[in-house]
Amino acid sequence: MHSVQFTAETTPADGLRERDFTVAGVPGVLWSPAGATGREPLVLMGHGGGTHKKWPGMTGRAERLVRAGGFHVAVIDAPGHNGRPLSADDEREVAALQQAMAAGEPVGPIVVRHNARIAERAVPEWRATLDALQQLPEIGPDGPVGYFGLNMGTAIGIPLIAAEPRITAAVLGMFWPDTVAGPAARITVPVQYALQWDDEHIPRAAGLALFDAFGSQEKTLHANAGRHKEVPRFEADSAVAFFTRHLRHPAPVPAS
Repeated sequence: MHSVQFTAETTPADGLRERDFTVAGVPGVLWSPAGATGREPLVLMGHGGGTHKKWPGMTGRAERLVRAGGFHVAVIDAPGHNGRPLSADDEREVAALQQAMAAGEPVGPIVVRHNARIAERAVPEWRATLDALQQLPEIGPDGPVGYFGLNMGTAIGIPLIAAEPRITAAVLGMFWPDTVAGPAARITVPVQYALQWDDEHIPRAAGLALFDAFGSQEKTLHANAGRHKEVPRFEADSAVAFFTRHLRHPAPVPAS
């Protein structure tokens, strides 16, 4: 089993502890409450396509989860992102995406196809990272684990959650059902799903179809007016409340 190798640490005056790390060569960052004692729940967070682990949107969500919820939050760079090597397939798909955007053509089919291939590589990396993080005394092997990811974070998160029983609650959203409806049907943990009602890339019907595909008995749809990149900031606060409810105060399992 691989272990976490910390490479840098910063603890600002506001008490948010930030530690860069690698697991088997995959770079990541772990945010934690500074000065916390005892174990706290862990939230894994997947970034969107073309961004990286410390993209402003990621750091903003992490700060809310740490400060308001007291969680540990971990993000790793997805394959082909933030300096990680591009495969030949990555290079072809990035070129196809740029060409489609320049021509004003739909990008959905390219994104869906490419993100599915990225997920095939990312899911084993995430599982190895979770193995390593759970060796840390402040997290531990039996602590609650959640997952938070939109866009490509959902494309990676759905097959990850379907394969990983340690993840017991998830905030997802804004993706097509084409390649992930099957694994979504195998997900039974509580899900909060975000959808932009006026998304110019993902048709409303496609977003609703993916929400419908989840096998969870508890699933909540958060539909907001606006385009693809106009997710309201208060959805990050909703995620804090969701993870607090499910990772700190999980509902009892019904007797069989």
